[in-house]
Amino acid sequence: MASLSEWLSASRPRTLPAAVAPVLVGTGVAAALVHFVAWKAVLALVVSLALQIGVNFANDYSDGIRGTDEHRIGPMRLVGSGLAQPAQVKRAALACFAVAALAGLALAATSGWWLVIPGALAVLAAWFYTGGPRPYGYAGFGELFVFVFFGLFAVNGTTYVQAGRITYGSLTLSIGIGLLACALLMANNLRDIESDKKSGKRTLAVLLGDSLSRRVYVLMLAGAFLAVIAVGIRRPWVLLGLLPILLAIAPVKAVLHGARGPKLIAVLGATGAIEFAYAVLVTLGLVFTRLAAL
Repeated sequence: MASLSEWLSASRPRTLPAAVAPVLVGTGVAAALVHFVAWKAVLALVVSLALQIGVNFANDYSDGIRGTDEHRIGPMRLVGSGLAQPAQVKRAALACFAVAALAGLALAATSGWWLVIPGALAVLAAWFYTGGPRPYGYAGFGELFVFVFFGLFAVNGTTYVQAGRITYGSLTLSIGIGLLACALLMANNLRDIESDKKSGKRTLAVLLGDSLSRRVYVLMLAGAFLAVIAVGIRRPWVLLGLLPILLAIAPVKAVLHGARGPKLIAVLGATGAIEFAYAVLVTLGLVFTRLAAL
């Protein structure tokens, strides 16, 4: 039987910045518009975190029953290691999706029932990433869906439920957050290229190959910082979001210098730290922009 710490590890805490970051930035945009609504921000965070943890457990379950995790380099998986029964992990994933759905319904009831549609799509995307007969994560579309749901949908959705509209800032910064979420996934999949090839899992990293995947990772980070500049032209305080470039130096060097296997686990953690710092500093910049206008 898996211990509590093993369940916690299987929830993959290093990926959680991808859930927190878009809610922070979307809330920052709403605050800049003087439409910050604390309880809606909290509900949006519950939705995002529950989806992220749910997709992590769903991946654990689906990859485990397919045998994809038999030669895994990265963090422990419950099903692949035999520490938990597949049905237990599946129930954990579904419970997380149920929490996300309930919080999402509360937001839809107070902000617009049409939000049920993107919410339902997000839950379906989380499950079918590695679940179902034709998982899109096995066909190279993982980064695309992460960009859409943990970038565009999450940032703009968080802004919309609080401010009632989407802005240039939320759209542009959602691209930046989406690219960082993609970089997080790329770092993960770059580490697993060889094992994924053996198991037939055709991630984007597998399709692009090792060398090109490393360059794409760097381009994703660069694109995220360009989004900060695009918004910072109008709101200079947002340029605080460029400071995490300093955090990006070490992982970029590691990736471009050919880091492999366990060394890429550190890159994954550093990428999560970059995304979180980026979100915090951009959000502070948006708040300072509003305060300066008072």
